[in-house]
Amino acid sequence: MNTTAKAAGLKLLRQHALIAGRPVGAGSDAIAVDDPATGEIIGHIPNLGVAETEEAIQAAHAAFADWSRSDPHKRAAFLREWARLIDANLDGLGALMALENGKPFEEAKGEVTYANSFLKWFAGEAERLIGETHDSPLGHLILTYREAVGPCALITPWNFPTAMLTRKLGPAFAAGCTAVVKPASQTPFSAIILAELAYEAGLPKGALSIVTGDAAAIGGAMTRSPLIRKLSFTGSTGVGAKLAEQCAPTLKRLSLELGGSAPLIVFEDADLDLAVAETIKAKFRNAGQTCVCPNRVYAHASIAAAYAEKLSAAVAEIKVGPAFEEGVKVGPLIEDKALTKVEDHLARVRASGGRVLTGGERHALGGRFYTPTVTLGGDDEMFRHEETFGPLIPVFPFDTEDEVLAKANDSEFGLASYIFTRDLDRAMRVSRRIEAGMCGVNTGLMSTAVAAFGGVKQSGYGREGSTHGIDEYVNIKSVTLALK
Repeated sequence: MNTTAKAAGLKLLRQHALIAGRPVGAGSDAIAVDDPATGEIIGHIPNLGVAETEEAIQAAHAAFADWSRSDPHKRAAFLREWARLIDANLDGLGALMALENGKPFEEAKGEVTYANSFLKWFAGEAERLIGETHDSPLGHLILTYREAVGPCALITPWNFPTAMLTRKLGPAFAAGCTAVVKPASQTPFSAIILAELAYEAGLPKGALSIVTGDAAAIGGAMTRSPLIRKLSFTGSTGVGAKLAEQCAPTLKRLSLELGGSAPLIVFEDADLDLAVAETIKAKFRNAGQTCVCPNRVYAHASIAAAYAEKLSAAVAEIKVGPAFEEGVKVGPLIEDKALTKVEDHLARVRASGGRVLTGGERHALGGRFYTPTVTLGGDDEMFRHEETFGPLIPVFPFDTEDEVLAKANDSEFGLASYIFTRDLDRAMRVSRRIEAGMCGVNTGLMSTAVAAFGGVKQSGYGREGSTHGIDEYVNIKSVTLALK
């Protein structure tokens, strides 16, 4: 066990919320946060509600005028200094995330580096908030400006507690917005220490608050407030729809990154070794608890058995264990009900005629650990409409391109998708026909700061990252000059 890293993580643990930089400690109704690998309580956070959220909103509103009018180069310099401090605390931040989330320590450090790439990218975007000029047919000169939309409410999930925060805060701060953040109660500590590093980097304290506690109360206060002009949420489709409904009376701008049911298609001409390696990369990050991981794999009937055998042999070698154990690639699931969901999905595969090639049971470690599992055959219907969110890969044979596209698209979700083929024409054709906001061709990893991230259908709308990410946090203002 890497005890040095674990100690570095505990050193960064802060058991308080932050209202405009002011620590708010936990009371008698504090929320316990545990280590998913052991169930051991690692700390507590305050159970805040409406009053504290409204105080944070008022602070964000008060700070907005100066921050939004500040020099964009100053905001870029702040983002770069914040990124420098994150780099300087890489091991501690990774260890803290591993403790509260359960993902392997090396994977957690990778997430911190990935998270930091958004701050570095949007520092550059802050310096490129350029407008346009046009000559009007009426003889006027039209100037177009991009201005910060206003104070923002940001709600982040437990599965990527650092990356989902910086992917929202990077463009928000670059544009000149202020923010009130509600992190997931399972993984709040990463957000709290990131905020403290932001203050250290020079962010005005009123520009950022971290409010922990009752999700319904905090979310309700955020959506009701006319001072909040934009809400960004990453989480389930059901909660996203409810937030959109609550935001309607104040006509807030919305970015919603919601559920997925990603199809991964392996055609008969694919490089099977590459397809197997990339399937594992895509599926087993955070023990399969990602919105973009393959939820259903379709392999052409002529190679389905060979692909599934190669995949199951590789998956059987994956080491499962606690975050700080050497060589671990898959950690525990976040909570007990996640285990139950994996078992339910596996039972339904078996009942429909699918067979288990490897795994198929809780891990010998006990607790929230589940053995990485591969199945072949059965009915794919359930997987089109429900995310497993765990280490289960169901493989289903198919015969034709049209057939597999029909199955891939027969879902209310449309976030990520994956294609494996050596045929460039097919790659272009299928990637255009598949109903998803993102498509990886011969790769299982496509999330970077420079790529537009987001979905279609009930996977939400809006884009994070890329040159488009900052557009979610700006309004377009048109000024017409009558020149003589």
